[in-house]
Amino acid sequence: MDQRKYNIYFHTHTISGIIIAALLYVIFFAGSFAFFKDSISAWQKAETHAKIIHADYNYLIDSLSKTTNLQGRDFDFYLLNSRQGAYINMSASKDTTISKPAAIKSKSKRRGQGDGAYFLYFFANKQPTTYAEGYDMGEFLYRLHFLAPLNQIPIRLGAPFGYLLAGIVSFLFLFALITGLLLHWDKIKANFFLFRPWSKWKTVWTDMHTVLGVIGFPFQLIFAVTGVILITNFALTTPFSHFLYDGKQEQLFEDLQYNRTIEVPYSYTSLDKDFDLNAFVSKWEQQWQGSPISRIHIRNFKDQNMQVVLEAKPNPSQRFAGSGFVKQNIATGEVLASKSPVEDANYVDGVRSLIYHLHFGDFGGTALRLVFFVLGLMGCAVIISGIMIWLVARNKNNIPLYKRRFNFWASNVFLSACLAMLPVTAFTFIMLKVLPEINQAAIYRVYFYSWLILSIYLIALRNPSKVNLHTLLLSGIFCLFVPLVNGFTTGLWWWKTWSSEANGIFLIDTIFLLLGAASIMAFWKVRKQAKSFQVLLGK
Repeated sequence: MDQRKYNIYFHTHTISGIIIAALLYVIFFAGSFAFFKDSISAWQKAETHAKIIHADYNYLIDSLSKTTNLQGRDFDFYLLNSRQGAYINMSASKDTTISKPAAIKSKSKRRGQGDGAYFLYFFANKQPTTYAEGYDMGEFLYRLHFLAPLNQIPIRLGAPFGYLLAGIVSFLFLFALITGLLLHWDKIKANFFLFRPWSKWKTVWTDMHTVLGVIGFPFQLIFAVTGVILITNFALTTPFSHFLYDGKQEQLFEDLQYNRTIEVPYSYTSLDKDFDLNAFVSKWEQQWQGSPISRIHIRNFKDQNMQVVLEAKPNPSQRFAGSGFVKQNIATGEVLASKSPVEDANYVDGVRSLIYHLHFGDFGGTALRLVFFVLGLMGCAVIISGIMIWLVARNKNNIPLYKRRFNFWASNVFLSACLAMLPVTAFTFIMLKVLPEINQAAIYRVYFYSWLILSIYLIALRNPSKVNLHTLLLSGIFCLFVPLVNGFTTGLWWWKTWSSEANGIFLIDTIFLLLGAASIMAFWKVRKQAKSFQVLLGK
């Protein structure tokens, strides 16, 4: 490789990498835990799932009808992946001849209009709740991995600020990945497994950055590409909507099977028969074996023009790609349109399923998610080692003092904020079992305030070696306390969850036990064998 190409690759890799380092670490760290979103939710709520919970839609509708006139309303059920509940959007009635009661008391009406409502409903306790009240740690880490909390910032350039920032980070990550691979291409075979832990620190970090980066390259490339597509699809589709759809972006998203427009005129004639939603759903679930229902849309409830649309997706372990739906007129029983989730899979299904399943790792069970979890943490190690390489390479006497100070403080802030995430996450898990009430506000307060306090403390140390030691010790203590606190507060000890096949709770306890043991071992090794590492300390 000639020197000009090498310099281009090197500077592109370095600049793109250091700009996104801290945010990319947050995305990788939170995303790694987000693979176990449902298990984290079960751990927090002490749900063993020993009994199969059947969705009773009729009970929900009957309960709503006691306080609200449901005539002429539209319903949208968005079922959770765990099948334990659903987000439900209930519109205002289209019937202008009936008196409208007071709206359902809900703090969240972001999709409801008039006396409509939007709420979360769990089939086990059969109680509606708002999104904020039903918020859990699994949802928090999942949304943190695409920076959703930053959507509170009132900046919108075609998308909420957090989503836009996550898309930009993913896009720059592509540059860092590709240029990094090109930098090491000539020696990729000779140095593939080269790791020299007893050499000087710069060599250790360089080997860690190179080896883990090259080994994890396919995984990281998949996540960069799929992340860009999932989070910034509005930017990718806008040119197509203008040139191919005359600016009708809703039609484009419908053709891509993201949205489904269901417009049914209201007849002002009551339905002359009862409707059993449980039986209706059960019938199609039996017909589509292995393809659970993911969404239910009801239009013009109890009207003669009432229509119901079911959407289903095949189990990825049985069929990788596919999606199905059925649209039926309830009064006549006529099936107006249908598509089998298995037999009628098309090109769009294949592309969408490929992107979705590769990003979320839901097609290989717990074993694959564990592999993705480890690869995600390897990505975190690559980022940390990259920051250290960048710092050491610029901590030289021939570099002006003001630049060295800036480089040190930038690296110090990045390292402190990144390494604080593991002890803060474990601490928040512990607090979930201690606090009397858990909701979105409580999780935000515990996580972000403790993250801020610990980050400031670590930054004040002004020493990367001490930052590393302190975070390893805190991580070890808090991670080991997670299963202990869970056992004391719920009685679901590690061996009990194993014997009762409460796999979600057992998995989370095991992960934190292993992380705690690894952190304590690393702390002992680093404290005993680590060489001193000197950097600019405000000289």
